[in-house]
Amino acid sequence: MSLVVICPAAADPGPRVDAEKPLGERAVQIDVYSPAMNQVVRNRVIPAADGGPAPTVYLLTGIGGGADGISWWDDTDVRHFFADKNVNVVMPIGGAYSMYTDWLTDDPAVGRSRWQTYLTEELPSVVDARFGTTGRNAVAGVSMSGGSAVDLAIQAPGRYQAVASYSGCPWSADAAGVAMVSAQVLRGGGNPGNMWGVPGAAGWQIHDAFRHAPRLAGKTVYLSAASGVPGAIDRGWGFPPVEAVASACTAAFAGRLGQLGIGAVHIDRPAGAHTWGQFEYDLHDSWPHLARAIGA
Repeated sequence: MSLVVICPAAADPGPRVDAEKPLGERAVQIDVYSPAMNQVVRNRVIPAADGGPAPTVYLLTGIGGGADGISWWDDTDVRHFFADKNVNVVMPIGGAYSMYTDWLTDDPAVGRSRWQTYLTEELPSVVDARFGTTGRNAVAGVSMSGGSAVDLAIQAPGRYQAVASYSGCPWSADAAGVAMVSAQVLRGGGNPGNMWGVPGAAGWQIHDAFRHAPRLAGKTVYLSAASGVPGAIDRGWGFPPVEAVASACTAAFAGRLGQLGIGAVHIDRPAGAHTWGQFEYDLHDSWPHLARAIGA
């Protein structure tokens, strides 16, 4: 029988841990109240192996937000891989089709989406207090959240020292970028206009990663994608066309950083078809780079 600890409500309306329960060995689930979204968000956490002050990596999942049972926790060796590492690994659950951003308007399908505020302000404040962190952070995302991780690092440059995008698509506010982002929102029944307004509006310009890429200067940036051709790196059936698009987006963004003189690790794999086998491999490959940046 698992133990559930119910924490008393805070006197102020700030973010707080509403409940916590163990998930086996060291891992825990913390349910965090988000004032911005007026909801409780579940988060899986693998605390640092050494137990003392440690940095944190925020690991975002794909288009279903992890609530669909498809996530780092469910589909990779993330628990084993980080078991001996001095880092807190935080994996939020939720945010399907939201692009992990703050929407201008509540949406009938997506609901009240203020994920940028939650991920860059509310959740870190709770994690830092609960786990006694060093205050150094990395954010990493896969597929839908790969581009979102880059956007979060741009929008909150003081929060993260490193960012990784695995088979994601950092976007611009041009026609192609608007179409790519809109397609992901529409897949969940959401209205892209409720997110950042009409195409070309200020909201889209604010989140144009190519325009605001200079804000990544001084950070460790890891970008990976593959050709879409299935290979030994894969595990199970994948999405080759999606990976081919991710490869093109990732290469274009790496090129933009190169033009700015911002060093980035860019991995362009000859084989890989948008599978968790590929994503797991890239997480392992990126870790030494992220670890150095955050002091893990």
